[in-house]
Amino acid sequence: MAAAKHPFAQLLAVAREVSFMKGAELVRQGEASRGCFLIRAGSVEASVALPGGGSLAVAQFRDGDMFGEMALIERGVVSATVVAQSNVDAWFVGRDDFRALVASREVAALEVQRTITRTLSDKLRVLNDRVKGYPAVEDRPATEAAPAADPLALVKRSRHASFDWKSFLHVLPFFEGFDAQEIDELASSGKVLELPRGAWAFVAGRPADSCYLVIRGALEVFTRSETLERRVAVAGPGELVGFMAVINAAPRANNARAREACCLLEIPRAAFLDIYNGASGATVSLHHAIHRSLMRSIGRTNTQLTRLISHARLTAAGNQAAELEAALHGQIFRVDAES
Repeated sequence: MAAAKHPFAQLLAVAREVSFMKGAELVRQGEASRGCFLIRAGSVEASVALPGGGSLAVAQFRDGDMFGEMALIERGVVSATVVAQSNVDAWFVGRDDFRALVASREVAALEVQRTITRTLSDKLRVLNDRVKGYPAVEDRPATEAAPAADPLALVKRSRHASFDWKSFLHVLPFFEGFDAQEIDELASSGKVLELPRGAWAFVAGRPADSCYLVIRGALEVFTRSETLERRVAVAGPGELVGFMAVINAAPRANNARAREACCLLEIPRAAFLDIYNGASGATVSLHHAIHRSLMRSIGRTNTQLTRLISHARLTAAGNQAAELEAALHGQIFRVDAES
C-alpha cells in the first residue's frame, strides 16, 4: 500500500523514519506507550507472554499497516511485544507531536482523528461480537418485547426541564476540557427530554437520528437475542450514548432504556455532525470527549474478555483461551488504569 494513499498519510508531517533489523523489538509488553507505527516495508509479529510460560502470537502487521494508534489519544501500556520478522522500515508518530498538531486545528490532523475514531469503533465492534459468542454472568431472560416503533416518537422535547439542567453541564465529565462557549455550542444544538424508569430510548436495528447526553439519572445499554439480554453498560450523568451509530450513519447496534428516571440532552444527527466534522475549538474538545468514551467502552469489553479468559483456563478450554487472548492482546495497547 503506498503511503500517500494510506488513510493516515497526513501523520507523516509529524512522523520520523525508523528502521529495524530482523529480530528487533519495536515495542515490548508492559512498557509505557509512546505513539504509533506505520509499516512502510517489512513485516512484524505481536506476541504476548502467557502466565503459565511460553508466548502466543496475537497479530501480524506488514506493508501499509498501522499499530498503536490508540496510544495517540490516551496514555497507557503496551499489551504485546512486537518483533520484526524481516528488516523493517517504518514511520513512528509520537503522541505529544500528534496532540500538538490537533491542538493547532490543522484540518488534516482533525481528519486523522476522525479516522482514528472510526478505527477504534471498528475494533470495539469486533471485540463485542467476539464477546457475544460466549455465555456471560450478565445474561438474563428478556422479559419484554422491544418497541416496534421509535419509542421516543411521542416524547416531548424542550429547552426546559423540571430542574435547571444547564447549570449541571460544566460539572459533567463529558465536558472536561470544554470552555463555557464550547459547552453552550453543543448544548444549544439539542433539546432535553425526560424519561421515567423503564422507558426505552432506542432499539437495536433502527436508524440513529440522534445521540443522547445523560444529564441526570442513568440509561442501561444492552444487547438482546430472542430469549436473552446482556447489559453492555450503565451510562450515568456525563455519558454520551448512541454517538457511534450517528457518526457512522449505521443502525443502532444496541438497545437503551432508562435504568432510573433520567433527563437527556438529545442532539440531532445533523447538528452533531456539524460540530464533529468542523474545525472549531468545540470540534477539538468533542473529539477528545468521544475518544475518552470509546476508550472506556473498550476497557469494559476488555474486562469481559479477561473474565472469559480466566474461565476458559479454569475449565481447561485451551483453544478458547488462546482465541480470547489473541483478541485481547492483539490490540497492542491498553489504557493504564491510573492514566
